[in-house]
This record gives sequence, structure tokens and C-alpha cells, in this order.
Amino acid sequence: MFSFKQFIIKQDRCAMKVGTDGVLLGSWAPISHNPFSVLDIGAGTGIIALMLAQRTHAEQIDALEIDEDAYEQAVENFESSPWGDRLFCFHAGLDEFIEEPEDEYDLIVSNPPFYAEDYKTENEQRDLARFQDAMPFEEIVEAADLLLSENGILAIIIPFKEEEKFIALAKEAELYPLKITRVKGTPKSEIKRSLLAFSRNEVSEIEIDELVIEIERHVYTPEYIELTKDFYLKM
Repeated sequence: MFSFKQFIIKQDRCAMKVGTDGVLLGSWAPISHNPFSVLDIGAGTGIIALMLAQRTHAEQIDALEIDEDAYEQAVENFESSPWGDRLFCFHAGLDEFIEEPEDEYDLIVSNPPFYAEDYKTENEQRDLARFQDAMPFEEIVEAADLLLSENGILAIIIPFKEEEKFIALAKEAELYPLKITRVKGTPKSEIKRSLLAFSRNEVSEIEIDELVIEIERHVYTPEYIELTKDFYLKM
């Protein structure tokens, strides 16, 4: 079990446990446009949807999870949170979900599986959660193109090495970057992740910055503390 300031995450049945990537995206995803509706693609434990329930007044927060155990756990986490009436989880794959789209969303978030290498473990459930072939980037872009409202935003976290590829894919669907944050573990380490936000409207100047998580082991930077302080108990 993982305790945050306003909610608790049970994760014993989820292949993908609570991790820095999910917390980063949940804290970082742009909400200044006051989204009414949110979609979390590949919900896992439901952490990102829960963080957005805490951060926004969105009345409709839908999550999508293909793995049955993770789906059931996300539902449990939603129901035990203070925002159970605003959170709903679908047990479905993205391809199935977009066959008959019923709603548009003002914010779509995804912490997708992205171990695209050929390496697989013996744990099929964990592989499904972690490997990109379970949810290719193309599918996420297609879903965003179909489901984003006119002024909606797609926010995603991916490996930095995939950044150019994803931006190019999004551009083909006329989705344009408006904010990019590149994430490093420590000041001396390489950039590991890219947080990307896209909209249907091209901006004249993309907001680009860098976030360092730790100065040294367990000594967090002021920027990371500022980003996550509403969630982590010890921040």
C-alpha cells in the first residue's frame, strides 16, 4: 500500500507499481484550461487519475485499463478515495475504446508502456504493462486525435530517446507541442524522460524546461518538491 496526502493506493495486484513516472505526469499535466473531462489511458493503479481528481474540478474522470487485476484494483482505489463519484474505470483496451467514441475529453493523459526492446520477462502481466507493443505510440496519437476536445490537451511521459519520434507522429495528426519538460535523475545524469503536452493549436513558442529530481540520493531538488508536495507525505 502507498499512502499519499489525500488518498491511498493499493497495488498488490498491479504489475506496474507506483513509480516516479506516474507521479511526475500526475503532478505536471497542464490544467490551466480547467478541464471538465479527463481520460487516463492505461490507468494501472489509477494513480494519475486520482492525482488529477485532487488537482482539478473535472466532473468526469475516466480511466482505461486492459489488465483485469489492475482494472479491479484501480476501481477499488477510486472507490476508497474522496472523489469516487467523479472517477470511472473501463475494463478495455484502447483500440476497443475508440471504436465507438461517446465523449470528448479536455485532458488526456498516459504513462504508456515503453520497453520497446525485444527483451521480455517470464511475467506476462508485467510485460503487458511495460512493453510498447501492448499500446503503440501511434494508437495513443490516434486516440487523442479522435477524443480530444477543441481546446483539449494530451499529456504524456515517454523515454527522452523517443521524444522526436512522438512529436513527429503527433504532428501528422495535427497535434502540436505546447510544453516540454525533460527529466534527469541527478544534475550529472543523462536526460531519461520527456514530459510532453500537445494541443490542436500550434503555439508560436513552445515552453521548454528541464527538471532534476535529486541533488543526491533522497535529497530532492526544490523544483521536484514544489511539483509533488501536494501528494507525497514527506515533501
